[in-house]
Amino acid sequence: MRLSAEGLKDRAKWEEAGYALPKFDREKVTEATKENPFWIHFGAGNIFRAFQANVVQNLLNDGILDRGLIVAEGFDYEIVEKMNHPHDDYTILVTLKADGNIEKTVVGSVVESLTVNTENASDFARLKEIFAKDSLQMVTFTITEKGYSLVNGKGELLPDVEADFVSGPEAPKSYIGKVAALLYARYQAGEKPVAMVSMDNCSHNGDKLYAAINTFAEKWEENKLTDAGFRAYVNCKEKVTFPWTMIDKITPRPDASVEELLKKDGIEELDPVITSKNTYVAPFVNAEECEYLVIEDAFPNGRPELEKGGLMFTERETVDKVEKMKVCTCLNPLHTALAVFGCLLGYEKISDEMKDEELKKLVETIGYKEGLPVVVNPGVLDPKEFIDTVLQVRVPNPFMPDTPQRIATDTSQKLAIRFGETIKAYAASDELDVKDLKLIPLVFAGWLRYLMGVDDSGKAFDLSPDPLLTTVCPYVADLKLEEGQDVESAVSEVLKMKQIFGVDLYEAGLAELVCGYLKEMTKAPGAVRETLKKYV
Repeated sequence: MRLSAEGLKDRAKWEEAGYALPKFDREKVTEATKENPFWIHFGAGNIFRAFQANVVQNLLNDGILDRGLIVAEGFDYEIVEKMNHPHDDYTILVTLKADGNIEKTVVGSVVESLTVNTENASDFARLKEIFAKDSLQMVTFTITEKGYSLVNGKGELLPDVEADFVSGPEAPKSYIGKVAALLYARYQAGEKPVAMVSMDNCSHNGDKLYAAINTFAEKWEENKLTDAGFRAYVNCKEKVTFPWTMIDKITPRPDASVEELLKKDGIEELDPVITSKNTYVAPFVNAEECEYLVIEDAFPNGRPELEKGGLMFTERETVDKVEKMKVCTCLNPLHTALAVFGCLLGYEKISDEMKDEELKKLVETIGYKEGLPVVVNPGVLDPKEFIDTVLQVRVPNPFMPDTPQRIATDTSQKLAIRFGETIKAYAASDELDVKDLKLIPLVFAGWLRYLMGVDDSGKAFDLSPDPLLTTVCPYVADLKLEEGQDVESAVSEVLKMKQIFGVDLYEAGLAELVCGYLKEMTKAPGAVRETLKKYV
């Protein structure tokens, strides 16, 4: 059994092995899509293959859509060359359910794949052709938040971006420069309307995409490298929009256990590829069953009925409320709490932590008791039901190979949003008291204890990458697992850092509590567990 157009001709064999196959005429859909494309997506990674491509497949199966997707890869061309093309753009989606069931789907909704490479003349010409089509309604992106940045960590323009500002839209080298050049091709074809939709997991993602594209439009117009009206086109909401979205679906990198399962079914050529850019890609993706995609309904060229595939369309303000609900209360803070204590207690899988009585109670209390009272209900998703799904279905899923060590990455950058916003909301409320927060401060103390790089048994471990490690670790460097230490003198300066906690913990009235917890957790080996038992 081979994953290709030829290999899928023996449908009975695949279906006997438990695979759901495309139910539409793929040749007919391919022809219609190439002639009149409605959706092109940038970023051929796992989230796209597991989520958006599967939504379109379901709508094709139900006869709601008659055209499929075109995908373009602009960061790592080898994904298209070594994975999409050899498998005729098919992917196997393995959905790992919390109840132990596994669904296997051959996804065939992607009917064309291209590299966003100006040195590949035929691919870039084809992209320009697509952008010039009247039928194109949406251009979407999952290129990661840093994909929209035009500068490096020091705030300096990236060399390719700087060169593109000067050379113009003919043969740009930078990712956003190429996208801007393609949008310019649409402008030249008659200022045709289109929605440019970031679906990356970052706040106000549409603004990030707009800022990057608009900067190119400004520079090119300033340098007289484009028609004078291009910038006005980018800024005309009747013609080009940059909707906000909130996306949520966990798609870990393809797992070896899933590969073995597929091999036992008789599928050949499943070997993953590690590209020269260190992208790990396989002919299959593994993903959780839960998925959310909330989109600002701003499509100047219209859109298909994607809500019939489970996507939610609403106003910008609602997207913002959903984002805050997820990031500040109902998912991300719970993940961070599990990550910090998971590392300290020697866990290697997030799902295993939900079998731990204290850790389970910890995140339930943070979510339901401390966080939920300040959540603004966005209407399209119920916050309590969202937490229910997180804690009862998503996090405990034993088939999801996610680790506390991965989630502990960049914790210093996350605490202000994931917990600081709740503290601010309590402080601003006439009905709530900051001093009622007991377990959010425990997570702060847990993070300071984590920075010691010693687990609860006294064994050293490697801290996950974090840009502020060199700033904060020296404050805890002299702390040991023994009683009688002056913990507050060691960490008082850290507790004042608003950039980390979102607030000055002394001003918020929580510093004494955090120090008390930290003092208890550094008494001796085993003190982290004892502290959790005492307060959770």
